[in-house]
Amino acid sequence: MKLAFSTLGVPGMPIPEVAELAVSAGYQGVELRGHPEEPVHPGLGAAERASVVKEFARAGVEILTVAGYARAADVTVPDSAFRDEVDGLLRLARDLGASYVRVFPGGGDTGGQEADDTAARRLGAAAEAAADHGVRILLETHDSHRRGVDAERVVAAVGHPQVGVVWDLMHTWLGGEPPEVTRATLGPYLGYVQVKDIASAEDTTPLALGAGVLPLGECLGTLSDDTWVCWEYEKRWYEGAAALPPLLAPGRAHLEGLLGH
Repeated sequence: MKLAFSTLGVPGMPIPEVAELAVSAGYQGVELRGHPEEPVHPGLGAAERASVVKEFARAGVEILTVAGYARAADVTVPDSAFRDEVDGLLRLARDLGASYVRVFPGGGDTGGQEADDTAARRLGAAAEAAADHGVRILLETHDSHRRGVDAERVVAAVGHPQVGVVWDLMHTWLGGEPPEVTRATLGPYLGYVQVKDIASAEDTTPLALGAGVLPLGECLGTLSDDTWVCWEYEKRWYEGAAALPPLLAPGRAHLEGLLGH
């Protein structure tokens, strides 16, 4: 198992500090939140991108993902606007050496066939550009498509190897889908897994791994040894949550313990 953490848990932290934190806590990679309020985003110039690459290379830490916010299934967003946003994320991921770009479904409260068709059409249109950049686009199990079976409908319709799924454990659990079902459903579409912990379905404030109700052990037990697992601690959205940095090393130890390492 290879471990990463999301910079969503350390909002605004300078890149040298992120790299140092990953090394000190024993993580091999990072998921970079690609938003203008963060140090890394599609508006960065070439020199700034090169500096980010240099910092992580010096630390020996992999940039796993650029986590974007493009909404593939949102029918209120024009196709051209979605494509422009994704193209910017793909170029950033290429320049940083990241393997993945994360996008959301964003298909409204219930999704439905129109949302599925919209997402599949847009992701299919972007697939060749992703291939040219050497980056894979991953649709997160989230909002309108929170279960593995929901995301799988879209990526199966695309049918391109550069389009897959990032499995957010909290959302599949909230959708009532057991981990073994999610893993079997996603099959070859799975890019990597986001883990976290929460107190309940009603209280999703982030907790230390193992302190909540999410089935972390069951999830990890479905994965192959070379799968990336990323701790997405949503500090950005829950300012009252405990600071992430002191939790990272114990969180790594907890995940390794669940795997018997």
